[in-house]
Amino acid sequence: MTSVAHRWEISGEYFENCNCNVVCPCEVSPQGPMQARPDQGFCNVYLVFHIDRGRYGEVDLAGLNAMLAIHAPGPMVEGNWAVAAYLDARASAEQQEALGAIFSGAAGGPAAALGPLVGSNLGARIVPIEYRSEGKKRSARIGGILESVVQAVPGLPDPEAEVVKHNAHPLFSEVVQAYGVVSRYTDHGMQWDNTGKCADYAPFRWAGP
Repeated sequence: MTSVAHRWEISGEYFENCNCNVVCPCEVSPQGPMQARPDQGFCNVYLVFHIDRGRYGEVDLAGLNAMLAIHAPGPMVEGNWAVAAYLDARASAEQQEALGAIFSGAAGGPAAALGPLVGSNLGARIVPIEYRSEGKKRSARIGGILESVVQAVPGLPDPEAEVVKHNAHPLFSEVVQAYGVVSRYTDHGMQWDNTGKCADYAPFRWAGP
């Protein structure tokens, strides 16, 4: 049986926090994005998505959240990533299926380009995900799994202005440089603390196929 391809589009906000120092060499280095070895030799990063508006076929996705946790054992371009997904418990079964298709890359779009880098799919959990956006702070919470607050670094000459990186991220053309204020993740036998480490946030708009 041939699966039906759905046209989809989502827009909203994302943030991430990894275990590299500010600024992460996976994004900015002489070798280019994802080419350099992470500061600790490996990468532990989670990406949190909040959808303001979106549809997958006829399925409305507005207001829903998702998160990906990724462990890369070396330079990210070398692959063999272990990836765990977390989908919003407020979503219906149809919405959960749509979120899973989009963020796994099965529905095409930007996430599909990461598929060849995944060596171990740790599956998806359906969990309550709390997301907040306040000024230059972004935060998310998944009970017993994730506690995260990130904040923009101060700029120069105006410390209140955001520091923006262009053409440095594989999924987003422009991101704000931030850092982890509070950053704890525990699941699948992994325990991360990325407090004080490199973070990004940005608006996003994805579509496919």
